[in-house]
Amino acid sequence: MSARSTEETLACLRLLRAKGLGNAAAVKLLRHFGSAAAAIAAPGSRWAAAGVPGKKPEIPEQSDPRIAADMAWLAEPQAQLLTINDAAYPASLLEAGNPPLILFLRGNAQLLAQPQLAIVGARTATPQGLENARSFAAELARRGVLITSGLALGVDGAAHQGALDGGGPTIAVCATGLDRVYPARHKALAHRIVEAGGSLVSEFAPGTEAVAAHFPRRNRIIAGLTLGTLVVEASIDSGSLITARLAADMGREVFAIPGSIHNPVARGCHKLIRDGAKLVESVDDILLELAPRLSSWLRETGTTPTAEAPAADLDDSAARLLAALGNAPLSIDSLVARTGLPAEVVNASLLTLELSGLAAAHQGGYQRLSRC
Repeated sequence: MSARSTEETLACLRLLRAKGLGNAAAVKLLRHFGSAAAAIAAPGSRWAAAGVPGKKPEIPEQSDPRIAADMAWLAEPQAQLLTINDAAYPASLLEAGNPPLILFLRGNAQLLAQPQLAIVGARTATPQGLENARSFAAELARRGVLITSGLALGVDGAAHQGALDGGGPTIAVCATGLDRVYPARHKALAHRIVEAGGSLVSEFAPGTEAVAAHFPRRNRIIAGLTLGTLVVEASIDSGSLITARLAADMGREVFAIPGSIHNPVARGCHKLIRDGAKLVESVDDILLELAPRLSSWLRETGTTPTAEAPAADLDDSAARLLAALGNAPLSIDSLVARTGLPAEVVNASLLTLELSGLAAAHQGGYQRLSRC
């Protein structure tokens, strides 16, 4: 955990609650000045150099009742916050673009650094959809995969319950302040998540109600925290498709379970599959796809899936490159940035992957072939 001072915590909360200052601008300030306290102390003319032009917004004082309420919440058991400057802030979220200035947490913050899989889907899921969410989450949890979802009714709730039933912790990303549970009927589930060693996470300060605009913001956190997103059931206009699209845009894997052509909440999954998501029929379909990023961690559980021989024979650089490839073509420059490998190593490893039938050149970039 960070050794962040109380003064800096207060300053971060003041930035968060500054009128008219959005998350992206607040993040720019923190990165430019190195601390929220320094940003607040700086004149507005220096904010322009940080990429935040215009009149300096009104920033609440430390004595503001909302700040006092935030600090009172942080004094509660298992309540804490992480800022983008904290070492414990999840690197996967920093890499995803537009990371939240602050993450409020109740529970185990160390989980955020572990590899995770998102399971999301329809609030009005069918009984089979709910069973799929529960059974997939339970089996993945038994194999050591951390399940993340959005605490919503339907598939989300079933995924959290399945993960807990499988003996694993789970992370619930919320669209409200963590002093309340939405939907209210999941209050017992939220308590169970924390008691079982899991975590509730939100970018929204205590006291924040559920409003429609907050759910896409919650979805970007789910997509950013995880290696991939499994959509169990979803209609064409489902918010789960937003999560899947965000995951794909971030270079993360997208998985979808097909359903009946007569089931309206299967149509979103079918669209995802048509658009390149991996069709999933079993847990192994997911684990084999994520093996390069999970194998060393899963090996501790003794349940690492057996991939096809070409993937198993890859050297470290090729395996690392394979893990970085997704369904969308990526340029050489993007692969260099994503893997940290030199350009000449990336080129050589891409040739290895192409000869192994694991990757192919497409639209000026390279994409993964779904053999592993």
